[in-house]
Amino acid sequence: MSSAARDRILARIRAANRGVDLTAGGPAAGQAADLTVGGPSGGQRANADADADAAYAALARRYLSAHHDATAHDIAALFAERAADYRAVVERVPGPAALAAAGPGPGVLAAAVARVLAARVATVPGPVLVPDGLPVGWLAGLPGEITLARDEPPLPAAELDRMSGVVTGCAVAVAETGTIILDHGPGQGRRALTLVPDFHLVVVREEQIAADLADAFARLDPARPHTLISGPSATSDIELIRVEGVHGPRNLHVLLTGPGQDDGAM
Repeated sequence: MSSAARDRILARIRAANRGVDLTAGGPAAGQAADLTVGGPSGGQRANADADADAAYAALARRYLSAHHDATAHDIAALFAERAADYRAVVERVPGPAALAAAGPGPGVLAAAVARVLAARVATVPGPVLVPDGLPVGWLAGLPGEITLARDEPPLPAAELDRMSGVVTGCAVAVAETGTIILDHGPGQGRRALTLVPDFHLVVVREEQIAADLADAFARLDPARPHTLISGPSATSDIELIRVEGVHGPRNLHVLLTGPGQDDGAM
């Protein structure tokens, strides 16, 4: 710490404690200090606080606020790489041009969703959970062997555990850490829906990808609940042996797609 910065910090402390006797003869612990008799007036204290705030605001901050400039980095590719590092399965779905070229029928994203769910149900039979607000186009053309389930009324944990998997969207994704963030809005459901089933298929749009954590948090509503997902649930707490599926889904499959794919909400 520079001497100038230290001096500013100490000045702020002195301004806050001016008029308070901090010696042994001062106010006892738990007693209120008298900041009026013999001390500076309220206006003087306010001026001292304002001066300290101004000095703090004027400090040079040369540290990086972000590590990946979206104009200079392919943050979608970076997200895919980092998410795969966590052992998530990541597929990039062709964008709107391929969607238009596909012609009538289910879109490219819907075809990818159907393919992934069909493979999952063939291995682990059971209904697939879909939360309210999931875009209806994502589920167009599902094969008949896939049964969809709704969380209405809220399903108990034992019922959720019998699901083959769950399909959701997300609120934000973070390229730097490969993290998916849910705020449990439309198309995401309550937290238990993505923690109890053993398979989670999540659709991430490229425009939802933030470069860094600071960028991601700036996009979120702090009043909403948030769940951060960095790969399938896993722990290595005991003897450094990796165990998956302990406190969340054992399998995480990500479909990364461009804008304009299969809109419309259920």
